[in-house]
Amino acid sequence: MSDTAVLSNSQLNKRILSVVIFTFFCYLSVGLPLAVLPGFVKNHLGFSSFIAGLIISIQYFATLLSRPQSGRLADRFGPKRVVMLGLLCCGMSGVLTIVAALLSSWPWLSLALLAIGRLFLGVGESFSSTGSTLWGMNIVGPLQTARVISWNGVATYLAMAVGAPLGVLLNSEFGMSGFAGLIALMGVAGYLMASRKPAVTVSVGERIPFHRVFSRVWLYGLALGFGTIGFGVIATFITLYFASRDWQGAAYALTLFSLGFVLVRLGFGRFITRFGGLRVSLFSFLLECLGLLIIWQADSAWLVGVGAFLTGSGFSLVFPALGVEAVKRVERQDQGSALGTYSAFLDLGLGLTGPVAGLFIGHWGMQSVYLAAAIMVLGALLITLRLCGQQRLTPERR
Repeated sequence: MSDTAVLSNSQLNKRILSVVIFTFFCYLSVGLPLAVLPGFVKNHLGFSSFIAGLIISIQYFATLLSRPQSGRLADRFGPKRVVMLGLLCCGMSGVLTIVAALLSSWPWLSLALLAIGRLFLGVGESFSSTGSTLWGMNIVGPLQTARVISWNGVATYLAMAVGAPLGVLLNSEFGMSGFAGLIALMGVAGYLMASRKPAVTVSVGERIPFHRVFSRVWLYGLALGFGTIGFGVIATFITLYFASRDWQGAAYALTLFSLGFVLVRLGFGRFITRFGGLRVSLFSFLLECLGLLIIWQADSAWLVGVGAFLTGSGFSLVFPALGVEAVKRVERQDQGSALGTYSAFLDLGLGLTGPVAGLFIGHWGMQSVYLAAAIMVLGALLITLRLCGQQRLTPERR
């Protein structure tokens, strides 16, 4: 937008936050069940760790499959409509979770309802988060892309930090219906708030085919997907890891992860513009790997907390740093598609983490998943080094 050049930092942030609130609603909906559902599926319904991981991962696969479509729909019809639809899907997941809890005496039926609810939540996540990011980018202009993505990330992990312990608290006081009812309420409230905001003009111009978008951003997405596995093993299995060691405070390990994430995003987000996204990603992957190795070798709950904090601090700038570089590869009218495709690799990483890590646990024990995640993060670092070499040869492909 032409008037954004004269806006102060506080004015820019205010514009961004006016739509980032929908990202917060979305990821609070994602965070509330994280520390509760694995235990409910394993201990209450009586299924295995593999099934517990799979029920979490269903959401990520749904997000993966719908993420590219969410970007293309936002490019074509505008991000406002996509956000509104996404919030309704998040709310529906809460309704289905309530019904699943009421029918827990029929384990397979309850599990099926949970799975359907996770599908709705996955679609809601992709539509709400991708739409909110593109909405913010249109409000403040392309020069503020890093700022928009960074603030969306702050909203994401602040919501996750609040969501995990809040979900445990609501579950202990009111049962599953406590946190699931909040999810349903946020879906309705968010929809009504979004409906009252003005829409933005959709960029016009010839759009390139999806396969060309994919070819320009897939390596950035692959690095993101590998780097996301560190978060995945913490989010999905930290409660079972603590239970296996007879430790307390698993939800707070998730909070420490999110705290490290938010502090680094707020304090060092400007480094992306200053030093470049790829350089920032290299350092971020090293720090994330260190945190995972600490968790792997930890012999106390507080040391796991330290590792979770470092992992969150390292992962903090990965998405915006690589994302800024990825969206540079396309014109503005294709940025929604590029952002959706790039983000889909995050969902792929999270989706594969649950069942694959569950198999690792069955063969090599709970700690093995954190070593495996650290190795995958090193793979992300190697991919980023390759991208650095490509960038020196072709600074910007259009």
